[in-house]
Amino acid sequence: MLLPDMPLHDPFILADDATRTYYLYTSNDPTVSGVDGTGTMVYRSRDLRDWTRPVVVFLTAEQPGIWATDGGWAPEVHAWNGKYYLFTTLHNEDRPLPVPPAGRWGTPFQLKNHMRGTITAVSDSLLGPFTAVDPARPTPPENLMTLDGTLYVDPSGQPWMVYAHEWLQTIDGTVEAIRLTPDLTRTTGAPTFLFKASDAPWLNDQIPAGVPHQLPPYITDGPQLYRTTDGSLLMLWSTYEKNAATADGTISGGYVQTYAVSKSGDITGPWQHRPLLRDDSGHGMLFHTFDGQLTMILHRPFDNARGKLYDMQLVGHELRVLRQRTDLDGGG
Repeated sequence: MLLPDMPLHDPFILADDATRTYYLYTSNDPTVSGVDGTGTMVYRSRDLRDWTRPVVVFLTAEQPGIWATDGGWAPEVHAWNGKYYLFTTLHNEDRPLPVPPAGRWGTPFQLKNHMRGTITAVSDSLLGPFTAVDPARPTPPENLMTLDGTLYVDPSGQPWMVYAHEWLQTIDGTVEAIRLTPDLTRTTGAPTFLFKASDAPWLNDQIPAGVPHQLPPYITDGPQLYRTTDGSLLMLWSTYEKNAATADGTISGGYVQTYAVSKSGDITGPWQHRPLLRDDSGHGMLFHTFDGQLTMILHRPFDNARGKLYDMQLVGHELRVLRQRTDLDGGG
């Protein structure tokens, strides 16, 4: 298979040095995998161009007593202490959470808050099967509506889960972090607030006056942490950029891939924000190819998404796009 033929929302690549194979994890799509159900599938490649048909590595239906009914978003797989850990976001619309007050936005959003969060599953193999470590609840606090959990390990060796706290519950979406136990299976302590979506200075201050609340004011999606060679700490994340109100009252715009730099070099920030790629692009992550090239994969557009690859460059703590790999991803 080739990237233009592969449905890819929230793509994540693990470059396995032992086998010199790229593992590309994404939500299970039964039309491609041939397996029904909510879960995770993985494509494999030696060259980022030609990919195997996907193999399903995780299914909620195979997790006895699982709390969730849907989702399978934003899967990531991390090698840790001789095992492989899958983070993926699930949800259950039949398990409601409190709706927040209107706050400064005036009219409350007429949207249902329900249980959503990233679960942790473990396997001895990159090809699974992965087993949920706690089928009864997500890894972050279950009273929070969260998504897109990612692994960060600080300089002391302390693992964290960094996740987006849904705008559906906070109105102004946030990114938060919570410490994990050494086996990554449980959290310890309270969440640490890192930043809110409206901290990104190029976003509109608010929805234009009189425009119906048909789209969220501030979204946080897809955090991923990256430590540079000079010790700087970067975070890729995505948001929705509102451009203008149209005559029928809707708001035009699209996803934008952005990144932030921690001024302290620590997970707690403070964070400075910069846009990276627009054109309805989002949920990017960085990895190194086997020849050492820093590369980013993201999806575009949001609907019917495909994977797009970019050669990247770091100048100090500034992240730059060198070129899109249209020879691999088909362009667009």
